[in-house]
Amino acid sequence: MAVAQVAEDEIVIAGGKLVGPLRRSVNQAQEIEGSIHNDAVASELGFRGGTVAGSIHLELFPPVLLEAFGDAWFERGTISINFRNPTTDREAVRAIVEQPLTRECGAQVRAVIEREDEMLVGEGTVSCGSPPEPTALGALDLHRFESGELRILADMKAGDVVEPKEIEAASAHQTARLDVITEPLDWYTDSPWGGPIASPATIVHYLYEHPAAVIGAKAGKAVGLFGAIEVRHVNGPMVLDRNYRVGAEVLAVGQSPKTEYVWFDSYADSIQGERVAEMRMQLRWMKASSPLYQ
Repeated sequence: MAVAQVAEDEIVIAGGKLVGPLRRSVNQAQEIEGSIHNDAVASELGFRGGTVAGSIHLELFPPVLLEAFGDAWFERGTISINFRNPTTDREAVRAIVEQPLTRECGAQVRAVIEREDEMLVGEGTVSCGSPPEPTALGALDLHRFESGELRILADMKAGDVVEPKEIEAASAHQTARLDVITEPLDWYTDSPWGGPIASPATIVHYLYEHPAAVIGAKAGKAVGLFGAIEVRHVNGPMVLDRNYRVGAEVLAVGQSPKTEYVWFDSYADSIQGERVAEMRMQLRWMKASSPLYQ
């Protein structure tokens, strides 16, 4: 299979790690009123400004992962990241991945996202195939905290199912972002798999949109943000301009001092019934943004 055009000269091997170049992730959602990505809203909630969505930062990884695992990563690769500190529009960030002992599928290594000043933005694991150890998010005990008395998510519980819905994964959504994707691979336009393939953020978009419409409806007008994301290529890649059936299940509901949150797993199956991609996500809602806490 042809190899994607990757600026490998910009990936540095240092201390047993593959270090990606600094890139400036763009906050495209700045104009969405009532969102954590809007400067005014984010500032009122104590952030430095409108935040860059965590899914955007995932697009830093593919060139590094192609170097680590080869093109099989887009077929059976996983990225699993817990977000630690938000960034704002165009702050310089990079992806760093431990160098696996072999490029063959079956390995899992640690991965981080850091800002130019080394502030930790996110941390977790990346892998290819089915390594014996759990992913960063798969290893978490999602029920380790008592949910207590929930207000925003009072009508939600573990086991709630979002019934599958047929969606079109249109390439137009990704094409409109090609000039701001931090690492725009040629495969996002055309690929050996028979068409444009989805970037990590595009997979998140299509595995999030339908479940979030159902789950978010129960959260009312509170301001939400991504707490953690795991994207899994099962029988990938996710080729665009095709229809998929997307559904989800709630895994856990809980709260922290500042947020209420839900963990859910979602999936995309081909129309023929083959599992193509999966996602695990933690969605948080800021208590300070909800009238239920005022």
